[in-house]
Amino acid sequence: MSKIESPNHSFYDFKNKDNYEYKIKKGLSKEIVEEISKRKNEPQWLLDIRLKALEIYDKLELPIWGPDLSELDIDDISTYVKPKTDKKSTWEEVPEDIKSTFDKLGIPKAEHKYLAGVEAQYDSEVVYHSIKNEMQKHGVIYTDIDSAIKEYPELVKEYFSKCVPLTEHKFIALHYAVFSGGSFVYVPKGVKLELRLQSYYRLNSPESGQFEHTLIIVEEGASLHFIEGCSAPKYSKVNLHAGCVELFVKDDAYLRYSTIENWSKNMFNLNTKKAILEKGAKVDWISGSFGSRVSMLYPMSVLKGDNSSTEYTGISFAGQGQNIDTGFKVVHIGKNTSSNIVSKSISKDGGVATYRSLVAVLETAENAKCSVNCDGLMLDNISKSDTIPVNFIENSNIVFSHEAKVGKLSEEAIYYLTTRGLSEDDAKALLVRGFASPISKQLPLEYAVEMNRLINIELEEVKKND
Repeated sequence: MSKIESPNHSFYDFKNKDNYEYKIKKGLSKEIVEEISKRKNEPQWLLDIRLKALEIYDKLELPIWGPDLSELDIDDISTYVKPKTDKKSTWEEVPEDIKSTFDKLGIPKAEHKYLAGVEAQYDSEVVYHSIKNEMQKHGVIYTDIDSAIKEYPELVKEYFSKCVPLTEHKFIALHYAVFSGGSFVYVPKGVKLELRLQSYYRLNSPESGQFEHTLIIVEEGASLHFIEGCSAPKYSKVNLHAGCVELFVKDDAYLRYSTIENWSKNMFNLNTKKAILEKGAKVDWISGSFGSRVSMLYPMSVLKGDNSSTEYTGISFAGQGQNIDTGFKVVHIGKNTSSNIVSKSISKDGGVATYRSLVAVLETAENAKCSVNCDGLMLDNISKSDTIPVNFIENSNIVFSHEAKVGKLSEEAIYYLTTRGLSEDDAKALLVRGFASPISKQLPLEYAVEMNRLINIELEEVKKND
């Protein structure tokens, strides 16, 4: 019989020796937060945000409506790990052990072929950054968030934490208290970037967390495609990822934000992403969620301006021991706004895949249009797939549709394909690939070998032992 395998993570499980310059003690306290800020030589306003976030974190409870988070203990997590290098502008300058990691992941090759700029973060700090000269000539700013705080303080201060507030939830408060690394992008008015920018985050140190902050501003009439990649080797104890993405997309601007995540199965992935769209703006979210023990990830678009629009296209894979809880949130505020949500999940070997959504259409959102389509495919009798939509509709002059389907591979379809000359194994493989193809066609796979591996669903023929 045919056995459909989970995405093969062994390619990403190579690890380096935990060879750091500095690793902060485990846990969370005012002293730890102040030490992180001191080491980064941050301005007082940023330290104030960190300490305020710590207060909020201590007051908020763990969410009780999603996956079980009881195994996650912040007292067993080191929130800051500095590798033995500063940021470099050429790959040759990066220490050999770190460089070999990104070589194996295909990042330098991708930069040469397809990208306008690359940033690579290793544990808590950015270790490599580059941007093509022609991008800088157009006034594009692409740098790590720590450098942006020093070089563009007023610009960062204007936007930082204004899209995702400290009070959003407990883990965003944790993020703001201990964040380190991440990207800052500013695209000036009317500048349309043909090549993409990519940031890649690699967590190597065990019993630690990664808390990168991404802040992107796309000015009026400008356009950008930004790619985010993530992976980590497997350890026996829990690691934590609690990043934050803030996107500001101005009048008639366009942003495509693509993410491919393949964390190891000891990772708790509790990420937060949000975009605010002005008049006529558009944001496309492309998301592939693979790996991690637990994921809670729900990108959000706030359609603030009239005629703004957003699309979400996502796929997730939950295998043995995984609880992948993903979805999308959209708030329609402006007139003539539109959203289109397409989500697909695959579960096997007892994995749990959940689609969780929030659609809010406010009274001001005259003539809004929203379409939600989510499909779940279970590959055996012990897996689980749930759809949990929440819809708030305050305006009757709108068009809204929601369709959800959960099922297994169709025996009729398998039979039909075998009558057309395919083996049963090939028929099942074709059906699974066909289920995923509307999503995979949207993923930016062409520029990195590593990303091709991340979303490839391996199908292998094996014999059943009677």
